[in-house]
Amino acid sequence: MAVEEQVPVSEISLTERAATELQSLLVENEKPDAALRVWVAGGGCSGLSYGMALDENSPEEGDHVMADRGIKIFVDELSLRYMVGAVVDYVDDVLGGGFKIDNPKAVKSCGCGSSFSTEEEGVPGLDTRSGGGCGSCGCH
Repeated sequence: MAVEEQVPVSEISLTERAATELQSLLVENEKPDAALRVWVAGGGCSGLSYGMALDENSPEEGDHVMADRGIKIFVDELSLRYMVGAVVDYVDDVLGGGFKIDNPKAVKSCGCGSSFSTEEEGVPGLDTRSGGGCGSCGCH
């Protein structure tokens, strides 16, 4: 009987378009070995906001390290709690293009998609109080 190989599923994934744009950014910025670091912070008009950056460093202690479509992804454990199943996409709109996160855990989000809230409240280590009402994230 053959043993099936288990393929790890990425807890945060990328669309093909996001992966293509990220590959271009890595080349343009001469950072071919960098990872996409994704995190959640308190603030924004819905209570939480996303952050993303290219990270040339090694993963930090407690980071979850994953990869999708050839792109390494680092996310800290607390942020991952809010983002399991999220998909990073790249979208074009009237203001230009940018990365957007489609998060199945978000129950409310801002128009720009950079601010959201979940059903969980009061998680230790993360201030989820609003950063000043709608418009504080810059989408209005």
